[in-house]
Amino acid sequence: MKTKSILEASDIKAIGAAAEAEALKNNWAVTIAIVDDGGHLLWLQRLDGAAPISAHIAPAKAHTAAVGRRESKMYEDMINAGRVSFLSAPDLKGLLEGGVPIVKDGQVLGAVGVSGVKSTEDAQIARAGIAAIGL
Repeated sequence: MKTKSILEASDIKAIGAAAEAEALKNNWAVTIAIVDDGGHLLWLQRLDGAAPISAHIAPAKAHTAAVGRRESKMYEDMINAGRVSFLSAPDLKGLLEGGVPIVKDGQVLGAVGVSGVKSTEDAQIARAGIAAIGL
C-alpha cells in the first residue's frame, strides 16, 4: 500500500490566490477552477468581466486534467492531429488547453483549469497557481 498526499484547504486557497494574482497582473478576465484527483470541484472563481461560459469550461478542463492524469492540451493536440474519436471519450469534456494536473511524487493530487483568454495564457495562470504550493 502506498501513501499519497492530498490537497488541503490551505493548498486550494494558495493555488487560487496565486492564479488570481497572475490573471490580474495581466488584466485577464478568467474563471479559475480547482478539482481533486477524482475531478470533483473544490474551488471556482469567476473574475470580474469573465464570460459566463468560462464558468463551465474551466471546471471541465480541470476535470479532464485530473482524471486523465495529463494536461488537457494533450487531448486537444490528439484531436487536432486527426484522432477525433477522443471527442467520444466518456466524462472528458474539457478537451482544450488550460487544464493542468497538480502532481507530487508522481501522484496526481488534482488539477487547475482556467478559461477566458488564449489557451496558452489559461495554462500559464494554472501553472502559476500550482507553483504557489511548490509543485
